[in-house]
Amino acid sequence: MQKFDDNKNIRTYKDRTVLKRLLKYAAKEKWSFILSLLFTAILVIVDLTPAYLEGELIGILDNVEKTYQEKMVFIIILICCYAAIVAGSAFLNYFNSMMLQKAGQRIVRDVRKEVFVKIEGLAIAQINATPVGKLVTRVTSDVNMINELYTNVIVNLIRYILTIIFVLIMMLIISPLLTAYILCVMPFLIAMSILFNKISRRQYRKVRGSVSNMNAFLSENLSGMKITQIFNQEEKKTLEFNKKNRDLKKNSIKEVLIFGVFRPAIYVLYVLCHIIILYNGFYMVINETLVSKDLVKFYQYNGQFFNPIQQLADQFNQLQSAFASSERIFEILDMKAQILDKEDAITLDHIEGRIEFDHVWFAYNEGNWILKDVSFTIEPNQTVAFVGATGAGKTTILALIVRNYEIQKGSIRIDGIDVRDIALESLRSHVGQMLQDVFLFSGTIRSNITMRDERFSNEEVIEACRYVNASHFIEKLDKSYDYEVLERGNNFSSGERQLLSFARTILHKPNIMILDEATANIDTETEVLIQDSLEKMMNVGTMLIVAHRLSTVQHADNIIVLHKGKIMEMGTHQELLTKKGLYYNLYELQYKHMD
Repeated sequence: MQKFDDNKNIRTYKDRTVLKRLLKYAAKEKWSFILSLLFTAILVIVDLTPAYLEGELIGILDNVEKTYQEKMVFIIILICCYAAIVAGSAFLNYFNSMMLQKAGQRIVRDVRKEVFVKIEGLAIAQINATPVGKLVTRVTSDVNMINELYTNVIVNLIRYILTIIFVLIMMLIISPLLTAYILCVMPFLIAMSILFNKISRRQYRKVRGSVSNMNAFLSENLSGMKITQIFNQEEKKTLEFNKKNRDLKKNSIKEVLIFGVFRPAIYVLYVLCHIIILYNGFYMVINETLVSKDLVKFYQYNGQFFNPIQQLADQFNQLQSAFASSERIFEILDMKAQILDKEDAITLDHIEGRIEFDHVWFAYNEGNWILKDVSFTIEPNQTVAFVGATGAGKTTILALIVRNYEIQKGSIRIDGIDVRDIALESLRSHVGQMLQDVFLFSGTIRSNITMRDERFSNEEVIEACRYVNASHFIEKLDKSYDYEVLERGNNFSSGERQLLSFARTILHKPNIMILDEATANIDTETEVLIQDSLEKMMNVGTMLIVAHRLSTVQHADNIIVLHKGKIMEMGTHQELLTKKGLYYNLYELQYKHMD
């Protein structure tokens, strides 16, 4: 079983592979990015203009041949040009930023949707192998890091690189000798950048892993807070949280330290270059091999040369984080679903409900067989119950019918067709499941019953609720079917949630219905309603029931008794009691317990 290990420090993908895949997403918005790159090049040229104007201003002030009035005219013209450039740059920056943000949000929307759809397509076993919080981290914060990549990092990297190139060209035009001095520092810059890239990538991966672990811990413990409080484990959970919090802090501080060393190192080189320029520049001005206005320009361009290099450190920070997040997202997207449709999978418009298990063997873990050579046949519209001790394989049988897991040996057929030959969506659309742990979504009663499927009318919803007796409590509520359902349906009792699940199933008109411990933990009053609902539902189609309460299955057409993955007995309630076998013993134990 593949798991996502956020504590590992192994590169899953090469940078080239990650970048190539990210660019595929960007291709959908290629015209936005092409236009943005054009604007970026214009903005880079515009940003270089003020330094040139400042140099020209010094040249005008030093020009003894021009009168005071002529100098003032030139100064005013330069100031107006400078103001126009600043205004134009601000507008272009705004337009460019808005265009990128919209493009980035569209890409992120598609990526987030792709990840969510991929998770939906994974087998239950694959989803259960990863804590919910870690999956949530990938769909939310990791995807958001990619948004930063598209809207800021890539464009800024290009902008800073273009700035460095254009500045070098201007510096070469002004003074090749001074430029040569500056270029002597470049090997040190390149070496530090390579080292920073190597170290920071590893640390960013650790930080993202710590964030994921923290989210997984919070998701699990917030959901289980009631149990924590019941057993007075708040202090222990706080200690566990503090450990994960300290790990996140430690990794984050290391990340800051790496960045904190790189940027000051760049600044030291920047100051060193300034000293070289001032010393050699003044010497050249004195010897009249360089005019003062060009020295001013060169000095300004030197600042513009090192500023983007310093900014590149910030972008490296974002880039490494985005690449680390991208790796984690691609791990999900590249994960092969364990249960897939065949290329020629069949779509069924209707099924009769005949179910056959033919020498079925199944194990969750290799070698540890849960079902051992299980064979039985259920005829259409029959009600069949599975009973036995915990771990006998009852729930597993129900899960295999809808292909939550794949069997290792044998075959399972519905209406004579192997379930592996039926499209998953088609198969599951004909099966309604009512489980012990009913899950209700935030929303209204109506939206939970219809599953937000607009094909169902209000009349159909009301009819389904009345059919399963759910209307008894729904119609007493404020707003009735529009009553708000809190997270996981915590504002309803277990029995009420179960009746809602019955209504949800009946509304979707399945040909096969599955009840897995659906009557457990129900109060006596609600049990009467549920039993009445079950009797009605038995007439809808083939029904499979798993229940520890034998009173629930007494009227079943056939009862299959399981023990340690094998079928021990089959028959009606009365037939099995007459045999005085395993079912009889279970009945006696439960009857005495009830007495």
